[in-house]
Amino acid sequence: MRGVTLFELLVVMCIAGILTSIAVPSYRYVTTSNRIASEINGLLGDLQFARSEAIKEGQNVTVCVSTDQQTCATTTYTWATGWIVTNAPASTTIAPMRVQLAFSGTDTLTPKTNFASIVFNREGFASGATNGAFLSLHATPSTTTSTRCLSLTLVGLMTVLTYNQQDSNGNTCT
Repeated sequence: MRGVTLFELLVVMCIAGILTSIAVPSYRYVTTSNRIASEINGLLGDLQFARSEAIKEGQNVTVCVSTDQQTCATTTYTWATGWIVTNAPASTTIAPMRVQLAFSGTDTLTPKTNFASIVFNREGFASGATNGAFLSLHATPSTTTSTRCLSLTLVGLMTVLTYNQQDSNGNTCT
C-alpha cells in the first residue's frame, strides 16, 4: 500500500502544533526587540547626523518633536509622534533635512525632563535639555527586555542603554 494514513497525518499535525506553540512566543520577542532597536537607532542616527551637520556647516542644527513633519512642536514632549532635523529656527515652517514619522505602534519615547528639541551648535555641543538629554523607549506591553534608553551629554556624547544601565549623569534606564 502506498500513501499516508489518517493516523500518521494526525501525528504530524500534533507535532507541528506543539512546535508552533513553542516558537510563537520566541518570535514575538524577536520582533519586539528588533522594532525597539530600530526605533532607538533611528533617533540616535538622526542626532548623530544633526551633530555632524552642525559641525560641518558651522551653524545650529535642531532635532525637534514634530506632529506634522513640517514644524517643531513646542507643547508636546512625546517623541514617539515623530521628529525632524532642521537648520532653520524652530519657530518657522521649514524644509526639514530629515523626517521621522510617528511610531506605528503604541511604543512610547519620553524624556526624563520635558524638552521638545535639542540644538547642536557649530562645535557639536548640545543644548535644549537640562544637564543633557535622557529618553526612555518602552514597548507595549512594557517589559524589561524591551526597554531602551538614549543618553546625550552636553558635549554631544550619545549612548544607548538597556534596562538598569546607568549613564555618566547617574540616570538609570527603567
